[in-house]
Amino acid sequence: MDLRIDALTHCYGATEVLSNINLEIPTGRITCVVGPSGCGKSTLLRFIGGLERPTSGQVLQLGAPPSDSLNPFTFVFQDFALLPWRTVADNVSLVLEDHKLAKDARARIIADVLARTKLSDFANALPKNLSGGMKQRVAIARALAVRPAVWLMDEPLSALDAQTRELLMDDLVSLWLRTPFTAVYVTHNLAEATRLGHRIVVLSRRPGAVRRVIDIDVPLEARKAGDPTLAGIEQELWHLMRDEAQAADQELVHD
Repeated sequence: MDLRIDALTHCYGATEVLSNINLEIPTGRITCVVGPSGCGKSTLLRFIGGLERPTSGQVLQLGAPPSDSLNPFTFVFQDFALLPWRTVADNVSLVLEDHKLAKDARARIIADVLARTKLSDFANALPKNLSGGMKQRVAIARALAVRPAVWLMDEPLSALDAQTRELLMDDLVSLWLRTPFTAVYVTHNLAEATRLGHRIVVLSRRPGAVRRVIDIDVPLEARKAGDPTLAGIEQELWHLMRDEAQAADQELVHD
């Protein structure tokens, strides 16, 4: 299921936060969205997921979700959003409980996604006993369980230390290689964008508008730290964003 964003503009009162966004989100690809703080990245994600309606413009679904998709759109957040009194397996089960699934079918789905996210041995653990990386793996397993047509990922690795972030990026690549998924991935981290994004969308300072769309032809499995092609793209992204990022930072400080 492709997505097309047509002339999307949004205002909060007199403040315009997004301006005339036109984008294509292709099936089976990860589209990363970067830009200065406050440029509307997360707001755009909410419109794509249908949590809010824009002032004008629209998000169009081109084609139907896969027949086995339980939720067309699923969010993965930076704060994990786990219920502390539920075990790992029960946190994953939560998203299946509103669907008409037999008990054994639900158990098979949970076992499968826990295996795919390396959590099988921790099915009965509580979130308080998990590291940050493992908590985010639970959130990813929960998203996998509903087989979404589109993943909406809002800074999913930003709360993690550098080493854990690298491991989780490897895990996301492995998951994508096994079953390519469609994702819109918001991040401040340009290294994440060049490691994971098939397409990178650069938004301007508020009101957020599309400044550049960069497609990366290097296969995900071939992307390594220090790759000169990726380093060049990261440098290009920073060159596009640097002045506006500095201005946005000063604007936030003065607010």
